Amino acid sequence: MRSSNPVFSRRGFSRDNGYAGFNTAAQAGYAQGNPYAQNPYATNPYAQQGTQYGAPPQAPATTDRMTMDDVVVRSALTLGTVAVGAVLAWALLPVSATSYGLAFGAAIIAMVLALVQSFKRTPAPALILGYAAFEGVFLGVISEMYNSQWNGAPFQAVLGTMAVTAATLLVYKAGWIRVTARYARVGMAIAIAFVLVMAVNLLLVAFGVAENGGLRSFGPLGAIVGIIAILLGAFFLTLDFKQIEDGIAYGAPRNESWLAAFGLTLTLVWIYVEMLRLVAIFSSND
Repeated sequence: MRSSNPVFSRRGFSRDNGYAGFNTAAQAGYAQGNPYAQNPYATNPYAQQGTQYGAPPQAPATTDRMTMDDVVVRSALTLGTVAVGAVLAWALLPVSATSYGLAFGAAIIAMVLALVQSFKRTPAPALILGYAAFEGVFLGVISEMYNSQWNGAPFQAVLGTMAVTAATLLVYKAGWIRVTARYARVGMAIAIAFVLVMAVNLLLVAFGVAENGGLRSFGPLGAIVGIIAILLGAFFLTLDFKQIEDGIAYGAPRNESWLAAFGLTLTLVWIYVEMLRLVAIFSSND
């Protein structure tokens, strides 16, 4: 199974990338939702280091292997860069046509850096942090714009993003959601359909066929679409959590924690932007 995130689906922790048994017979167990169905020492080349004839397998050295601490540290650094960029943009770029132009340019640069990193075979911290910085500038400008119209909307959106993330993690760790191949296929089909519908809606709005933003209006229909988008963001988080968990279990190299941080940042930015719109819609209807 691949993550929804192009970062993970390229080289990250997909089961066919050659890391620690991801391309072995253990896939049969993984396809049923259990990546640990086989003997890890029979399928994990990293776990075979240091074994001797007639001796039980020794635990693999953890040096240069990704750990949860690595993921947390890199994620904090990447998200911190986004936050710093957003705060500086908010403080230094007052709402104006110029700031909107700079935000658009920053978004384009962030997208290009994200695409370059997604197609690289190895993580590049400079690209990831560069993406985070430019994404932060974009988020800072649009957050200030929303705040000027709906006072406090960015703060509420941050709280909402944190709540969605915490709730998703709780549900995932409690085992209420099992990330299986079928779960991923159904969720990705819905996500692709959603993106296609939003693309068509954007074209209709651009050509004047749909008014007031069409499906992305600030009315009840727009609220429903926003809720669906946030639920899709939560779905992406469950795939990201699963990929990180499997990467650690199978001994992915430590530098892959940068990909984990990058993927989580992409998903959290998605949720924040959708939450910001949703807060604005509800505030408009008060």
